[in-house]
Amino acid sequence: MSLQQRDQVTSIYYPESDGEPMAETDVHRRMFVYFTTALENFFRDEPNIYISGDLLLYYAEGDPKKRVVPDVFVVRGVPEGNRRIYKLWEEGHPPNVVFEFSSRQTWREDLHVKWRLYEQLGVKEYFIFDPEYDYLVEPLVAYRLEDGQYAPLEIQDGRVRSEALGLDVVDTGETLRLFDPQAGKFLPTPAEEAEALRQARLEAARLRQELEQLKQSASPEKLIE
Repeated sequence: MSLQQRDQVTSIYYPESDGEPMAETDVHRRMFVYFTTALENFFRDEPNIYISGDLLLYYAEGDPKKRVVPDVFVVRGVPEGNRRIYKLWEEGHPPNVVFEFSSRQTWREDLHVKWRLYEQLGVKEYFIFDPEYDYLVEPLVAYRLEDGQYAPLEIQDGRVRSEALGLDVVDTGETLRLFDPQAGKFLPTPAEEAEALRQARLEAARLRQELEQLKQSASPEKLIE
């Protein structure tokens, strides 16, 4: 590529928004929030992993029309940090995992268009979930890249293992959750984390009160009495 061509490529504008809303419904919004926050917390001690959602991913340098917006995606081998867009040719790594939460308007694209694109980009695992249990024949569908092609993964009792994440992806019958097999528990939702923090504060306050009572009972004045 000549210097002039390179200058033309680098001057191309890659928009930070596609003009579409982040989520069609509150159900979808809660899915985005849960998956991004739960994964960020789970991998908080790993510096070379990037987790995002509803972010424009450009996959062809010089062509801003070639883009996709995964609902949630995880990339290993790149530094964490804030990004406005994800340029595949600059990052050097496609997502390892993509989650799409289908809706009335997106389920066909998720099953056909994005399915083929993610396969071509080399996304190792692709999970599609219907949070409204209305549009897909099976609410949870999963694929793993094998020899450059997607192979469907068997869903057993609503559960399938993500090798890339080391987590189980679980359809509870009400929503989709992430389960840590080593800890033997689900990754908490924001509401569950808030409740755990509230309980921890109550317990800390109770212990402080007990300690204060012990101090008072052991004071010299009490001993003289």
